[in-house]
Formats: sequence, C-alpha cells, structure tokens
Amino acid sequence: MCEYFHLGATGGFVLLRAFFAAVLLLTLSPAARAAVETVAPEYAVKAAFVYKFGGFIEWPQTVFETPESPTNLCILGTDPFGAALDKAVTGQRIADHQVQVRRMDAVAPKSGCQILFIAGQDEKKIAAALNAVRGENVLTITDGAPTPATAGIINFVIADNRVRFEIDDQAASVNGVVISSKLLDLARTTKKRS
Repeated sequence: MCEYFHLGATGGFVLLRAFFAAVLLLTLSPAARAAVETVAPEYAVKAAFVYKFGGFIEWPQTVFETPESPTNLCILGTDPFGAALDKAVTGQRIADHQVQVRRMDAVAPKSGCQILFIAGQDEKKIAAALNAVRGENVLTITDGAPTPATAGIINFVIADNRVRFEIDDQAASVNGVVISSKLLDLARTTKKRS
C-alpha cells in the first residue's frame, strides 16, 4: 500500500504514506485516533495533516505575542472535520505553543491565525480570504482549490484515491513563513520560491 515518490536528480525515494501514517499513529492519543475515525476517511487524514503541517513550518518569533501564546489553527467556512480536529490537537504543541482550534465565518487582516484552513469551493470567498492574509505570517491551506489562483500555500488534492498535497513555496515566501525541506520533498508538486 505504500507509494514512492521520486525526488528528482537525487535519486532518493520517500515513503510518503508510511512516513505520515507512522507519525500520525505515534502522536495521536487513543481518544484522538477514535475521534479521527468517526469522520469521512478523507477528512480524518486531512484533519491530522492540517495540524501536523505546523511542525514543518518556521514562523518569525514576532508572530506570537508571548512565549505562552497558542498556535491558532483557524477553520474558515463550514468545518468538514467536526470534533475530530479538536480531539486530535488536544494536548498537542507546535514549537512549544499549545494548538488552539478557532472556527471563523470571515477572516480579516490581523486575524491572529498562524494556520488558516479555508473550507469550500467558492472561488470568490477563497480569493478574498487569501487576499486578507497575504503578506501576513499565515500558513494557508485549501481543500482542492478550483483554480491555481485560489490555492493556498498548501493545497489538498485527491490523486489515485489518496489524499495528497501541493505546496506553493513562493506564496509561503510572500507570507514570511519557511517550509521545511522535508515537507517540500513530500509534496506532490512544489512551486519553488524565486
């Protein structure tokens, strides 16, 4: 069941599915694993990825008001995860910051989000949300964006009946966040920063 992705000229291979499956199983508590299993399988995987991506991101120190400030994982629009995401992040930390899930109907500049998952397929709403946080230190994640112009820094896609993701590292650069090369290597496609 494991899939291999070729990493270009290096000739190296990464076990994408095995890597993330191992990370997820080892880091989720039994209660969180049970909660993740109650949503559609696609969104159970995405729920785990959404907060795990944060472990591969470097934000400027100024993004947190205090060393105790939480990492705000914001869900914009209709939440496809239900309680699974809340339970999955319970007690979890990203770079010494407790993970806090916030649900929002709208996003504006200075929203306080470090990670923003934009739900839905409405191109105008997605574009408005991406524009609202452009240039801010926010990791944006979209779910099967209908056009390249409406894709976040990370965009989920379904390929071969599996959850995959694409990364726009140029957009990450605009938002002032740095993505680990380990995560870049695992992406289905990557738009390099210039």
